[in-house]
Amino acid sequence: MPLVKSQYNPPLPFKNGHISTIYSGLIRKVNNFSQQRERLELGDGDFIDLDWSFSQTPSNAVVILLHGLEGHGQRPYITGSARHFNSNGLDSCAVNFRGCSGETNRLFRSYHSGATEDLKAVIQHILSTRKYSSIYIKGFSLGGNLTLKYLGEGEVANEIKGAVTVSVPCSLHDSLIQLLKFKNTLYAKRFKKHLIEKLYIKQKKFPELISVKEIETIKTLKDFDDVYTSRAHGFEDALDYYKQCSSLQFLPRIKIPALIINARDDSFLGRDCYPVKEAENNPRLFLDMPKYGGHVGFFDSQNISYSEKIGLKFIKDLF
Repeated sequence: MPLVKSQYNPPLPFKNGHISTIYSGLIRKVNNFSQQRERLELGDGDFIDLDWSFSQTPSNAVVILLHGLEGHGQRPYITGSARHFNSNGLDSCAVNFRGCSGETNRLFRSYHSGATEDLKAVIQHILSTRKYSSIYIKGFSLGGNLTLKYLGEGEVANEIKGAVTVSVPCSLHDSLIQLLKFKNTLYAKRFKKHLIEKLYIKQKKFPELISVKEIETIKTLKDFDDVYTSRAHGFEDALDYYKQCSSLQFLPRIKIPALIINARDDSFLGRDCYPVKEAENNPRLFLDMPKYGGHVGFFDSQNISYSEKIGLKFIKDLF
């Protein structure tokens, strides 16, 4: 499929990728918006919390929203998307990954970039309890990678009609390399701080599985994936995790319409995170690479981001 020609041209301050990223993550507010929480009990004894919001008119379509690393269902990029979909006749279901809803999950494992088994559980729950004829998925960053991996694995529910993904680290190792660079020091430190705080809580619950001494060896995000992510989720090490879970290898097998919106000034993404060749060779895969936008930024007018506007249009065009 020919690459999407982006029309995004933000105001001058937001032509700086870091400003776009920081504004979206720390400054943007989405007010006058409410959600209804539902707890989904998983087959392995754990749980996932779902935050629902609804169109003012009855809808036969829902958009599943998947957040990024250390995000949750109340992040502005999630609530902003939900509000925009709701205002245009679509219900939304914001998924809080394991341990991300404000309560520690029950198991030693948690969430990761390739945990499609949890997305499948959410989809099956929606199909068995709600009457939607169409389901769409919108994933951000880690959630975008998970979305594309799910679509390319081949076991996609018939009701899944399309997907939108934003700021996707299609190559997890390539993205990790970028995050370890000086330009991303503040972001990496913030991610690591939150991850380690959660890991200390897990250590108290599962002292036989990880020690304080092991946690203290974590100096980088890769160390975290070596010490915890890989071991807790059945991978050999961090590199094996990145290799198995990167969505890049799954893109050629995607068979339903999927849009990737990756800004060229996204400091989290390296060259391998812009799958030009894969999009050109797959008629169901669309790639939009705006010059600006940062990481999950894309500031635009009326407090509706570019990715929210384009995502809605992409989904509406599939009706």
